[in-house]
This record gives sequence, structure tokens and C-alpha cells, in this order.
Amino acid sequence: MSVDALNELAAYIAEKQADAVLGTNVSEYGELTVEITPVSLVEFVDWLKSDPTCKFSTLIDITAVDWPERERRFDVVWHFLSMYQNHRIRVKCAIREDEMLASITSVHPGAGWYEREVYDMFGILFTGHADLRRILTDYGFRGHPLRKDFPTTGYTEVRYDEELKRVVYEPVKLVQEYRQFDFMSPWEGADYVLPGDEKASGEAKS
Repeated sequence: MSVDALNELAAYIAEKQADAVLGTNVSEYGELTVEITPVSLVEFVDWLKSDPTCKFSTLIDITAVDWPERERRFDVVWHFLSMYQNHRIRVKCAIREDEMLASITSVHPGAGWYEREVYDMFGILFTGHADLRRILTDYGFRGHPLRKDFPTTGYTEVRYDEELKRVVYEPVKLVQEYRQFDFMSPWEGADYVLPGDEKASGEAKS
């Protein structure tokens, strides 16, 4: 769709769902984003699916974005496709870390898999979900890997032990000071010597 057509659709959605919509945006690349209130999620998604002007009948994806510095830490994002009108929409809402969202599985049954993934990766809870448990990580996994404060190396590692003939969990053992690596400046600023650097300094003196 053209940018003008998307602007018309954005205005229509904002008018018809004034209580739910907090704002709309159409990017120069032709992407329509609608921000809504968390409490109106299920009703708004149901309206998007059934309204003849919208007919967003296909759920493409559900994900989230972590903003640790914000009071409303997470942006939860849904992508929908209208095969009837040939356009797409991005719906998002901001929630606090201790806030829960209603599951949209009553409108889009396929959302169950996506909501489990968002719960697993970000720790966001969906009320009304029939089977909300981890889907990508293992049982007993600590933390949520896509949160910004999750360490890049995790907490434990999993391997199969040939002697014990079972899967074992062990604390992560790092061969160097990886967690203290200076990512902002790869050439200077680190307060330790990387393996091999001491050889270069010795050659320079000789």
C-alpha cells in the first residue's frame, strides 16, 4: 500500500478505536504502527480481524523489546497481515515488568506458540493462556535470554555425560575474563592483558 493509503487506514483505526489507540505512525518505508492500551488488547485485535475495512485475519508474529531504563520496561509487538486488503500492521503496547497481558488465543489460536516464546525469552506473562511454559529453553532454565540484563554467557551450561549416561548441568566456566570485556573500545581501555599481548610487548622491547 502507498503511504497515503496507510495514513488513511491509520486515521480510520484511530477514529473507530479511540478508546484503545494511543497513537499511530506511518514510516517512510510504508510501515503502519499502532500503539494501544494494554487493557484493550483482545478487543482491539478482534476488531482488527472482523472489521471489513481492516480484515487483519493472519497473525504473523509476536515479540517484545526490552527497555530496562524505562518505567514501562517492555514493548510487546504483534504483526498482522490482511490478505484481503493486501496490507500489514504492527500493533504494540508498553507494559511494566510486573504487568501481565491478556492472551489473544481466543481470537488467534496460533498465538499460543508465540506467547510461550515471549514468556520464555522475556518473562512476560499472558493471562488466559492454556499452557504458558518455556518453549525454547530447557526445564529449570534460569532467567530470560532476550532481556538486556541477561549475561551473554548465561549462568549454566548443559552437556551429555558419557560416564553418567545423562544430561548434566554445570556452572559456566570461562577461559578468559569475558564478562569484563570492554565492548565500547576494542583497542584501548581494557584493564587487563589479553592472551598473546604480552609477547608483542616483549618483542617491542627487544
